[in-house]
Amino acid sequence: MTHTLTITALSPVTHDTWHLVCDRPAGFDFKAGQATHMALDKDGWRDEDRPFTMTSQPEDAAVEFVIKSYPDHDGVTEQIPDLKPGDAFIAEDPAGAITDHGTGVFLAAGAGVTPFIALLDKHAKEGVTGDHLLFANKTDRDIILKDKWDAMDGLRAIYVISDQPDTDHIKGQIDREMLQDLLSDLDQTFYICGPGPFVDAMRDALTDLSVPKDKLVIENGW
Repeated sequence: MTHTLTITALSPVTHDTWHLVCDRPAGFDFKAGQATHMALDKDGWRDEDRPFTMTSQPEDAAVEFVIKSYPDHDGVTEQIPDLKPGDAFIAEDPAGAITDHGTGVFLAAGAGVTPFIALLDKHAKEGVTGDHLLFANKTDRDIILKDKWDAMDGLRAIYVISDQPDTDHIKGQIDREMLQDLLSDLDQTFYICGPGPFVDAMRDALTDLSVPKDKLVIENGW
């Protein structure tokens, strides 16, 4: 089944990331952390669907997204900064493996943090404590919603920056040794989202650290 999501508001989050608010059509149901394949409802774009994660809660009246624009990809996300209220997406029924499995460690790289927005908001609303967010980015200005994570009760947010020598955050890339150094408890759920190489590296590192497969919450090819 397809749905039409009409934009009612949009605003910048970072230099290349946007927050979109859309009307919610009847029957557009999802769990926190899930995504939908959607395409712009414009000539030449209706067949160019991509997966985007809903960042609002399943019970909210509107549907929200945080979408990173990639101008060099010549694709859907390049169009995001030029959209305006009244523009619309054609969306499929939501799906996806990243859903709430309780307190855990959230490993994100770049726009891979988007499924965790709804999940961590849900945990904060429910008073859940003990979550960790390890968030990898190239530079400080790439960190999506940093103020939100820093202010969130019950969450310990750690930022890892790879391409900015003068950052005040941890320099480098998340790897097996860093996970051992930063986390005293590996007997918990690990949520992983980001580019393919990041997901593979995190899965391999955690497997090397004897974290069971059933403790890994990963999007698999959706």
